[in-house]
Amino acid sequence: MPLSGVRVVDLTRIIAGPFCTMLLADLGADVIKIEPPGDGDPLREQGEKVEGLSWYYASYNRNKRSLSVDLRSDAGKEVLARLIERSDVLVENYRPGVLTKMGFPPDRLQQLNPRLVVGSVSGFGADGPYAQRPAFDFIAQAMSGYMSVNGAEGSEPLRTGIPISDLVAGLYGALGIVAALHARGQTGQGQQVGISLLDGLVSFLSFMASNYLATGKAPLRTGNDHPLVAPYGLFAASDGPIAVAPSHVGIYERLLKALGLERLRDDPDFATNALRMQNRDRLRAEIEAVTRHHSQAHWIEHLNAAGVPCGPVLDLAQVFRDPQVMHQEMVIDVPHPGRGTVRMHGFPLKFSGTPCRMRRPAPELGADTRAVLVELGYDQPTIASMQQRGIV
Repeated sequence: MPLSGVRVVDLTRIIAGPFCTMLLADLGADVIKIEPPGDGDPLREQGEKVEGLSWYYASYNRNKRSLSVDLRSDAGKEVLARLIERSDVLVENYRPGVLTKMGFPPDRLQQLNPRLVVGSVSGFGADGPYAQRPAFDFIAQAMSGYMSVNGAEGSEPLRTGIPISDLVAGLYGALGIVAALHARGQTGQGQQVGISLLDGLVSFLSFMASNYLATGKAPLRTGNDHPLVAPYGLFAASDGPIAVAPSHVGIYERLLKALGLERLRDDPDFATNALRMQNRDRLRAEIEAVTRHHSQAHWIEHLNAAGVPCGPVLDLAQVFRDPQVMHQEMVIDVPHPGRGTVRMHGFPLKFSGTPCRMRRPAPELGADTRAVLVELGYDQPTIASMQQRGIV
């Protein structure tokens, strides 16, 4: 697998960090998730449970091993130090400075393992005026400007339903770590890789940001209509909406032909995209006067055949039985011993030679503690003593 032979110390919890380390684990890394004795990662108690197992937790912690150790104790910190010495990557999502307070400042990490890549996921970054503020996805969505561009005109700013800033930060974290591992192959040295929820989401503002930076004008909220192109959005069929995306003039002309509306090419109100934007409501009425006479299925087949991107608006029940989603194996069944079978999202990355695969389900709390301690050189009497003292 792409990251076979890479060992990752995972000090993360909730979503952004565990998503980052899940991606590394899916790529073949040996990810050792460190959790406190007792409750472990709080995500174990969130979301829908089946057979006592949170499927939310199971989905973001697959392909990992669990080491349950009390890092507040000196013996627990010694376990972490040994693990750092023998690992390639450490990922943490504490507030900035917490790892230092635990006794692992950057200079000690470098001393323990000069080749260590340290990935740090935070709310606002390692420094700056907001560095010590607590942050969750909703706060990042609000403060990044992301919410300000979502929703309909005249409505309040709108959050995205999924924890988008957590997932973006996790993706950037995994990318940064893989890049740092590549750089280590050239320099022999590890380095720090930082990503914050705020930075990640600001970087995803796309043309909204570039247009604002070019003009100084804040974009308007346009709901399902595209802020730069018309017609583009949801249109009514006889049995519900269809999504149609004529992203440039060539596709717009194909749309007119497919709908039998070639006469609109000569309409001065629609001569340019700027005019089509200005007269969007009238253009929508012209299109829907045609689309309302046939079903979603009819238009999806007809418009796609004409080279016009078109699709249905699916709910999750429809998504997870969609033939393309199923063909791409984007929902998989994973047996969890003693917990039944968990259905979860599959692997979006497709490799021709070294594919991602399920190697192990999300671990029970501390399931691999003994095995990892043995790998670190602890003998059985010492492990037994640590267990008796509640350290592991």
